[in-house]
Amino acid sequence: MLKNIVKHFILITKHRFVVFKLCCKAGIPFRGIVHDLSKYSITEFKESIKYYNGNHSPIIEAKKDKGYSEAWLHHKGRNKHHPEYWYDFNAPCKTPIMPYKYTAEMLCDKLAAGIIYQGNAWTNDYQLKYWMKEKEIIKINDKLKDLCTDFFTQVSINGIENTLNSRNLKILYKKYCQDNN
Repeated sequence: MLKNIVKHFILITKHRFVVFKLCCKAGIPFRGIVHDLSKYSITEFKESIKYYNGNHSPIIEAKKDKGYSEAWLHHKGRNKHHPEYWYDFNAPCKTPIMPYKYTAEMLCDKLAAGIIYQGNAWTNDYQLKYWMKEKEIIKINDKLKDLCTDFFTQVSINGIENTLNSRNLKILYKKYCQDNN
């Protein structure tokens, strides 16, 4: 148990540090500072150490075991960079377009998760391959799906260094998410 506490703490702290660095590149450093602070809460941390495995999110294991994850329900309700935060099955538009800063943070989060969990096996095309499977099941606005696909395609071709910057993210956001009238 103590081993899982230490390993999970290190994992989420590394993840947050990578997200912070990527958010700085994206021009949203504050989003990187406050990113995923809820992971240190009792609700999220307790379940995550119970299901910790080091290869992927403990949330996946909790869902396999219990059919749901208390940590995920807590997390998605407090972190606006998750499309699930914005999903409202009772609203006329069930999946609204997320504001720019949370969209940019989401992209940094997805990159960081791949980098952390894949370690040295991570390649520029990893996130695009992962995204192509994820986009079929994630509840997110279609315009944001297109933006993510374009962004991860650019990363696969040009790498993070040449793709992740404020100018490029704003161009993509304007292209896919803002009315051009």
